[in-house]
Amino acid sequence: MTGTLEVDRPRDGVAVVRLNRPKQLNAIDEAMQHELAQTLAELAADRSAHAVVLTGSGRGFCAGIDMRNFGPGMLEADAPAIDRMAFQEKMAGLAEAVRALPQPVIAAVNGPCVGAGFALTLACDIRICSTAASFGNAAILLGLSGAEMGMSYHLPRIVGTSVAADWMLSGRTVSAEEADRRGLVSERVEPDALADRALELAALIADLSPLGVQLTKRALQVNTDATSLSSALELENRNQVISHATDEAAARRQKWSR
Repeated sequence: MTGTLEVDRPRDGVAVVRLNRPKQLNAIDEAMQHELAQTLAELAADRSAHAVVLTGSGRGFCAGIDMRNFGPGMLEADAPAIDRMAFQEKMAGLAEAVRALPQPVIAAVNGPCVGAGFALTLACDIRICSTAASFGNAAILLGLSGAEMGMSYHLPRIVGTSVAADWMLSGRTVSAEEADRRGLVSERVEPDALADRALELAALIADLSPLGVQLTKRALQVNTDATSLSSALELENRNQVISHATDEAAARRQKWSR
């Protein structure tokens, strides 16, 4: 446990990262920003972690950046542009770090998921939510651009351009039902079933070949932007040749051939 995060290992191969400022609906302050970046860097180098679950403590997933009490690192509008850019890049780096993890990341969205929290969720590979979850782009409501922390990249690819434009330009709250209907999440469950379902899914992934899983994750990311079927097949074919030659793949083929 850090000051703002809990990191659990409920079983071999699975790490659960829980945002832990429940009184603030897990809003990101300066301490959480630093601790989350450090934790993600540690997980990226941890070969014992094969799947990661990202969730929140209490009744919220993440209410975005803590506008009331972020810490001394918060800059005023009259601060030099270069300093404000550095601040924005540091925040955006959180979503980038989630996406860059070699392990698949499952977002278990347990409640309100707003702004930076929404961006973190979009950077995950799989999103499931409870019926108590809701989603929103808060920046547009504050007079800022609704495109931040990779949102304008990820969201149109997940739900389509028109739906993404609706959500990002209006800043309206999106219910768990609408998120499910639009394909933002792959599954919607009752609140008391969310944690178990996330762990069940993480365990399924963690029990597979780490190399095969990581190659699949990267192929999904790269080929979402593939310029053609042939370029997508080029990557897939290389991945199959690489993974086919491993001892683990040989052992699994032998098991299935019995």
